[in-house]
Amino acid sequence: MPPSLSTSSAPITTFEAFAQRADYSLLDCLRPDPQASSDGNDHRPRQVFCGHYVPVTSTPLPAPQYLAHSPTLFAELGLSDALVHDERFRRLFSGDSSAAQPPMRPFGWATGYALSIYGAEYTQQCPFGTGNGYGDGRAISVFEGLFQGRRWELQLKGGGPTPYCRGADGRAVLRSSVREFLAQEFMHALGIPTSRSLTLYMSRSETVRRPWYSPNSSSFEPDILQDNPAAITTRVAPSFLRVGQLELFARRVRRQAHPAALEELRMIVAHLIERNYRPEINPNLEFSDQLLALAELFRERLIALVANWMRVGYCQGNFNSDNCAAGGYTLDYGPFGFCELFEPRFQPWTGGGEHFCFFNQPLAAEANYQMFWAAIRPLLDGNTDALARLDQIREGFAAAMDRELEAMWAGKLGLSRYDHELVNDLLELMLLAKADYTILFSKLAEFPDHASHLKPSFYQPSSAELEARWSHWLLRWRGQISSSGDPHGASATMKRLNPRITWREWLIAPAYQQAAQADTSRLQELQTLFRHPYDEPPAPLAATYDRLKPSQFFNAGGVSHYSCSS
Repeated sequence: MPPSLSTSSAPITTFEAFAQRADYSLLDCLRPDPQASSDGNDHRPRQVFCGHYVPVTSTPLPAPQYLAHSPTLFAELGLSDALVHDERFRRLFSGDSSAAQPPMRPFGWATGYALSIYGAEYTQQCPFGTGNGYGDGRAISVFEGLFQGRRWELQLKGGGPTPYCRGADGRAVLRSSVREFLAQEFMHALGIPTSRSLTLYMSRSETVRRPWYSPNSSSFEPDILQDNPAAITTRVAPSFLRVGQLELFARRVRRQAHPAALEELRMIVAHLIERNYRPEINPNLEFSDQLLALAELFRERLIALVANWMRVGYCQGNFNSDNCAAGGYTLDYGPFGFCELFEPRFQPWTGGGEHFCFFNQPLAAEANYQMFWAAIRPLLDGNTDALARLDQIREGFAAAMDRELEAMWAGKLGLSRYDHELVNDLLELMLLAKADYTILFSKLAEFPDHASHLKPSFYQPSSAELEARWSHWLLRWRGQISSSGDPHGASATMKRLNPRITWREWLIAPAYQQAAQADTSRLQELQTLFRHPYDEPPAPLAATYDRLKPSQFFNAGGVSHYSCSS
C-alpha cells in the first residue's frame, strides 16, 4: 500500500519501517543542477547556475552521542521513542548518508537562494559576487516522506559542507544546536507555526572553533575564539522553501541567465503551492488564479505569524528574505531572542541593527512580501487583469497588518475591540516602569485592581507618581472589560494568549554548557517546561524560570546579546 494511503496507526519502531515512508516530491518534481555529481560527492564551494537543488551527501559526526529528541514530534509523526536509539536511525541523523536504505535516496540535497534585506538585493555574501554561490551552506535535507497523512521534510543543520558553504566547514556548534532544538518546540507549544525539532546529536571527538564571548564579558562583539563540540540538529517542516529561493529564480529570469529560467521559476512556485498550500488552492483553477490565491494566502499567513511573534515577545533578529519561509512559518533560529525587559527596539543580534528589532518586524515582513510579489510577477506577464489584482494584494499588506496587530493587542488585554489610546498608554507605562514583557501580561491576566499587583514585573521601584498613573490606567482598562459584561471570560482569553513562562537566555546558556559535558539534565528540564508555556509551572520550576532577569545578565555578551557565530 502506498505511504499516502496507509491507515496504520501502529507506531514505527524500526528503521526499515521508517524508510518505507520515503516519498521525494522535491527530487521527483524539480530539476537537479546539471553540473552536479551523480553520487552527492559535492562539498566544495562553486557556482550553481541552474536547477533547483544539488544532490549532496552529509558528513558524519565522528563518535556521535545522542542528546535529545522531541517526544511530541515523534508522536505526531507516528514514531516510537525507541527508534531514536536504532543504529541506522542514529547514523542517518548524525550525518551518515550511507545509512539510507531503499526506497530512500543515498544522498541528500541542498538548495540555493537569493538574499534581500528590506527589499534591497544583495550578492556580496556570495563568494563569487554573482549570487550563484549563496544557499544552504550547512543545511542538508536527507529525507522527505509521508507520516500520518502529512508530508514532512527532514533536514540536518550542521551536516557538513555543500557547494554553498562559502569555504566554511558546514558544521554547527552545540550551543546554537541546543538553542534551535529547544526554540522550535517551544514555539510550537506557543501555538505559532514553525519548523520543528526531531533529534539532537553531538560529536564526542570533533570540535569547531567560532568567535564567542569570554566569561563575564560585556563586549558587544565576541572577544575570543572558542572550541565547541560539533553537533547536528534535525529540523522538520512541510518544506524548506524560502522567499529567497523564489527570488533567485526570478533574478535569473530578469537576467535571462539561461533559456529555461522562466520555466524553472514556474516549477518552483508550482511546487510551493503543492507542498504548502494545496488544501486551500483548487488545482483545477487556471495557474494565474492559483498564483493570486497563493499571494493572498501567503500574505495572510505572514501577517498572522508576525503578529503572533509580537504577542509572545519573539524577535527574529535577522528577518531577511532568505530567512522567511514561503509557507508562512518560523524558520532559521539563528540570531533570535525573546524580549524580557520591554523595549520596542529589542534586538538580540549584534549584526541586526534596529531595522530588524522587535517592533520593526511588521516592516521587515512587508519588505519580504514585496520580494515575494516581485518574484512571482514574471509568471503573470501579459495578463493585465491578474497583474492588477496581484498589485492590489501587495498594496493591501500594510492595512491588513495593522488590523492583525490591533486584534493581537486587543486579545492580549482581553478587550472586545482595540483601543489605540489605552494600548499606547500601556506601552509608555511599561517603558517607564521597566516592565518584564511576559510577567507583566501574566499579572494583568489575573485582572488586578491595584498597581501593587504589577510590581513583581518591574525591574525598578515605582515612584508614587508612576504608581498613580498605573492605577488610573488599570481603572480605565477594567472599565472597558466590565462594560463588555464578562471579566472572567476576558481573563480566560488573556491566559490563553499570554504565556506564563518565556525563553530567558540566561537560563538557556547552562543547558548547552552542561550538554557539552554530556549532562542533559537542564536540557530535559527545559523540554518539560516548554511543553506547556501557558500553564502555571510547578513550584520547583517556577522558582527557577518564572522570575526577572538578574542584573548581572544585562549587557552580558552571549546572554543579553550575541553574534551569529554558530
